Amino acid sequence: MSQTLAPPGPGPAAPSAVPSTAPDPDLRALAERHGLTVSGARPPLGTYTRRLWARRHFIASFATARLTATYTTARLGQLWQVVTPLLNAGVYYLIFGVLLHTSHGIPNFIPFLCTGIFVFTFTQSTVLAGTRAVSGNLGLVRALHFPRAALPVAHTLVQLQQLVFSMGVLAVIVLACGVPLTWHWLLMLPALLLQSVFNTGLALVMARIGAKTTDTAQLMPFVLRTWMYASGVFYDLSTFTRDAPHLVSVVLNCNPALIYVDLMRYALIDTVRAQALPPHVWPLALGWALLAGVAGYVFFWQAEEEYGRG
Repeated sequence: MSQTLAPPGPGPAAPSAVPSTAPDPDLRALAERHGLTVSGARPPLGTYTRRLWARRHFIASFATARLTATYTTARLGQLWQVVTPLLNAGVYYLIFGVLLHTSHGIPNFIPFLCTGIFVFTFTQSTVLAGTRAVSGNLGLVRALHFPRAALPVAHTLVQLQQLVFSMGVLAVIVLACGVPLTWHWLLMLPALLLQSVFNTGLALVMARIGAKTTDTAQLMPFVLRTWMYASGVFYDLSTFTRDAPHLVSVVLNCNPALIYVDLMRYALIDTVRAQALPPHVWPLALGWALLAGVAGYVFFWQAEEEYGRG
């Protein structure tokens, strides 16, 4: 006997749609209408620059506080800002001037050597400080909202303040060695300004790299030591580039560290003539400052949202 089959009942309920994770356009429009933005979002470069300029007093205060704290636990305190460059100059004079005899053929070798050491140390210390500018201040980065570029800029200012103390010592050394005070000393100001811009750009680059790869801080001393030996700090590099292949000579003479060292020597030491400077030294100094300053600033700004996270 056949059976009449009942029409099939309703089947199992269809699975519900997965809720979308895309932001609600109505909420986005509401937030934009009331001026709300994503927390920690990177602002446009112009806005970022204005915010950084508005924090200039914080940068100056932070730099001064860091410089003061550096020597707080030492018995000699701030006097180490004078003692340290003198000790460095004495050690390098003993090694290069006395033992290795690199002073031969260089008039006023002590001012020549001290100028190279002090000027290169400014760049060296700025790069090392910039490498730890973000990674060493994570508590501050995570607690407060401010343009993160303020940190490497402040660390550059710390090293500039230390250089000012060193330049006072250097001026005494130069005069004590019989070098006269001339109008050329005024050239220190533009040379130091260009080097400061260049160093700030390097600090910004290294701050971003150091924030992502903390091992960079361990590698940089070796890189900087190599750079120092290639920058004519302890000897007259022109004696090597004179007979070198043209390409090698051009690369060495375009070395920014050499350029800023030679400009400062030209400003302070009357026996350093313009003919001894690398070709086109002032345009090169300006070009390196603009390249490093602008490129370093943009490079750091591009990762503004990443600092202090992870």
